[in-house]
Amino acid sequence: MTTAEIVGAQRAYFDTGATRPLSFRKEQLRRLERAILDREREILGAAKADLGKSDFEAFTTEIYLVLSEIRVMLKKLGAWAKPETRYPGLFNLPGKAVLHRDPHGVCLVMSPWNYPFQLSVMPLVGAIAAGNTVVLKPSAYSKATSALVAKMVNETFPVEYVRAIEGGRDVNSDLLAQRFDYIFFTGSVAVGKVVMEAAAKFLTPVTLELGGKSPCIVDKTANLDLAAKRAVWGKCLNSGQTCVAPDYFLVHESVREAFVGKLKENVRRFFGENPHLNGEYPHMINEHHFKRIVALVEGARADPERIVHGGREDLASLRIEPAIVEGVEWGDPVMEEELFGPVIPVISWTDEESILTRILDRPRPLALYLFTGDKKQARRVTSRVPFGGGCVNDTVMHVATHTVPFGGTGASGMGGYHGKASFDTFTRAKPVIVRSLFADNPLRYAPFGKKYDIFRKFL
Repeated sequence: MTTAEIVGAQRAYFDTGATRPLSFRKEQLRRLERAILDREREILGAAKADLGKSDFEAFTTEIYLVLSEIRVMLKKLGAWAKPETRYPGLFNLPGKAVLHRDPHGVCLVMSPWNYPFQLSVMPLVGAIAAGNTVVLKPSAYSKATSALVAKMVNETFPVEYVRAIEGGRDVNSDLLAQRFDYIFFTGSVAVGKVVMEAAAKFLTPVTLELGGKSPCIVDKTANLDLAAKRAVWGKCLNSGQTCVAPDYFLVHESVREAFVGKLKENVRRFFGENPHLNGEYPHMINEHHFKRIVALVEGARADPERIVHGGREDLASLRIEPAIVEGVEWGDPVMEEELFGPVIPVISWTDEESILTRILDRPRPLALYLFTGDKKQARRVTSRVPFGGGCVNDTVMHVATHTVPFGGTGASGMGGYHGKASFDTFTRAKPVIVRSLFADNPLRYAPFGKKYDIFRKFL
């Protein structure tokens, strides 16, 4: 079938109403859960092949979160989908307002390569729970996982309900030329703009999960041991190829030397003396991204005092040792765009207002992290700076919950998902006013006479 035929078949199937019953949605979620559990070892193997992930990292970041999302949906779906009764307003009395959660219809989900299983299947869970049909496009860069996801999805669901389509840019262009009822995209800012432009042709609503340079602020009251441990973990997760990874570090000058020392200690503790040779340490997705990060490291190495730790690489395995770079200035190459790799730039500061101004002058980040023992400062920073989501005294972990939305703002994206936010994203609120047949308020009807004078007294 061509892409147009698949979309047409899904639209016809959606229009029959077959995807709307809660019993149907729950059964499809259970089928997806069984399909994942049956292929657990294959998924782990694909993550190893694509990104060099250990079984533990792959399970916790790729499989566990998806299974948790399915189980949350199965537990909460009935309550979330139940129509809500609201006050209808004076002119609609006697009567009631009913708010229905209506599925969009035919949805396109486009996923990236850095968490190729989770970021393909997590939004799929929300789309199924909401009662949609779905065309899923996994990334061509993560070849092993893309093939596995496509095989799993296409063996589990009929084409008129859910279909995964593999391919590169030509396939992406073909998909974006079709009329969908909703598009959910995760990826780069540049491609996000292309997706939004294509969606505008059909006035299709979108969710864009993008990225950006997410700051990590360390102040003089921080618990440095814990801050360094959690910072290294968040930065080196998936070898830095994480959209919410702390991109650069703003460290108070009074604790900078001590903090950098603890960063070094934790890199060695986690990955040994030769991280670029450690089989448990993930690698770059491909040679192009490997060379991009190596070029940034080499650029910093032009000043021999700037790279204070790491930076060695192994082309055969595509692994790059975490590189800690000191003396970074705001205009340096490592500060120009999202790093998406294991480079740790450190900028020192003494004045809080100056760094907040710098952050506010840049595109809005997907995440912000703050290590501090000062609750007032935490409130100041988190309330002053617009960002997608973040943590105080941790990194990345706001993504690992189903109770709050995950998403960006401004250049880092629009919309959110996870848990109820996923259900809300893949539905729209459809209001219906239900009027009584036994009484009719005469106020709105002509002739009006003195109605204005009488009515105005009550408002």
